[in-house]
Amino acid sequence: MNGRVPKPKTGPLPSSTDRQWFRRRLLDWYRKNGRDLPWRNTDDPYHILVSEVMLQQTQVDRVLPKYHEWLGKYPSFEVLAEASERDVVNTWYPLGYNIRPKRLQSIARESVAKYGGELPSDEATLLSFKGIGPYTAGAVMSFAFGKRAAILDTNVARVLFRVFIGKGDHRGHTMDKRLWELSRAMLPFKHVFDFNQALMDFGATLCTARKPDCPRCPMKAKCHDLDRRTRGRR
Repeated sequence: MNGRVPKPKTGPLPSSTDRQWFRRRLLDWYRKNGRDLPWRNTDDPYHILVSEVMLQQTQVDRVLPKYHEWLGKYPSFEVLAEASERDVVNTWYPLGYNIRPKRLQSIARESVAKYGGELPSDEATLLSFKGIGPYTAGAVMSFAFGKRAAILDTNVARVLFRVFIGKGDHRGHTMDKRLWELSRAMLPFKHVFDFNQALMDFGATLCTARKPDCPRCPMKAKCHDLDRRTRGRR
């Protein structure tokens, strides 16, 4: 959805001590286990936007070859804006969800027409583009512009829910507000790029949906979800 991320409070936040505990362990884990991905080696807003749109509902191993192919064919907003829609959709194949390349091209054309082929760095303008929602805006601000911006994708939501909530339904509008609030609260003032990338990697590779590797988890001492499941077996 477009529009600013809702910010009403929906419950008590973790203490400053618990936030620091989580950040320190997450960043330590990421330094040892973080994936080496090409979009983590650039601060080009266009490259980062392409990666974020491709990664929507698509696994990293499928995105990697297409990411390189796409940037080889459309290296800038200007080139993408001038391409034919048919070529753009064909180049996107076989990632699926073909509304994504059309929206990406629409963003390219608007950026060329209004902003000189550059992607704006402020949240309000980013959210004005059709196809850029709160998560993508936060990712672009954080990864391309170095801003202290929260993110919340499926992996991040899972991690925050399990570690800090662990009960109730993780879906729904109220929980979405709560998880956005948690994501903002967890943000450090330094190393925001690494922290947000770490959250995504942690959910994608260790705190996975079906078979989380709880024995190796650095958060297990305070994980609300693990505590709930452990008590349930007693």
